Amino acid sequence: MATSNAAHALAVPARERRTWRQDKYAPYFFISPFYILFALFFLFPTLFALVLGFFKWSALGTPEWFGLRNYERLFSDDQFWQSVRNTFFYASASLLVVMPLALLEAMALNSKRLKFRTFWRAVYFAPIVVSTVAVSLVFRLLYNNEYGFINTALLAFGGAPINWLGDTNTLKIAVMGIVVWRWTGLLSVYFLAGLQSIPEELYEAAAIDGATSWQRFRSITLPTLRPVILFVSIIVLIGSMQIFDDPQVLFGNATPGGPGNSALTMVQYLYRRGIGDLLFGYASAVGLFLFIVIFILSLIQFRVLRGFDNE
Repeated sequence: MATSNAAHALAVPARERRTWRQDKYAPYFFISPFYILFALFFLFPTLFALVLGFFKWSALGTPEWFGLRNYERLFSDDQFWQSVRNTFFYASASLLVVMPLALLEAMALNSKRLKFRTFWRAVYFAPIVVSTVAVSLVFRLLYNNEYGFINTALLAFGGAPINWLGDTNTLKIAVMGIVVWRWTGLLSVYFLAGLQSIPEELYEAAAIDGATSWQRFRSITLPTLRPVILFVSIIVLIGSMQIFDDPQVLFGNATPGGPGNSALTMVQYLYRRGIGDLLFGYASAVGLFLFIVIFILSLIQFRVLRGFDNE
């Protein structure tokens, strides 16, 4: 009898220890699918691409050690630097054009004088849910030199038709037309959420003090929206630096970067060298360069806008 009681006393702590271990490791078991997928589809490919930048490999055979020659070729490649300049144009235009338009649109949608506000918000948000390929094909028709709607409208008002997709001076403007149409509505939703978080009493007090609309915008709206502006500017920068599908579909497979590569982006160039020419090591070097540029520019944006908050 005493022996059975002692065995039972020892068994109870053992069961408690097993239960404690299960409670301790169970949360990690349930969240493990995320980390497994993250490691397989993001972490491993990223590290593999980083290492591959030092090799010469065409997906066939064994990778050949190449050292820094991929990067030496990168910095002496005129076509690559042309894609860098084009990409910086898209990024700058997105920050200086799309963001202000989105803020103005959000202020209009937030106005109490606007009727059917829910309807208009849905209309302006709709472009982001439309397929990029479909949008690019539609804009390709709109930009058509002979029967496109834009040139037809120009002729109707006494203007001259413009070769939007054939003139090197208008290629990047044509791409930016798609970017503005697609992304202004989405960014306005972010700004609209920020505007709705501003207490109405601040505007009422400023109006009582005699502040004009511009003074209320400068002293209340912009300072309060700085966290939203920081977030939006960073995602706009990252998205515009990685632009690919819009120009790729807009100009077609014959000239994916436009005539003379005047609209070629860095991601298009990476795709051309990696998938088209099977230069995976060189394409990985392009990808690493793009990552470093985006990281540095995002860090600068973060520090500049956070610096305004500390003033």
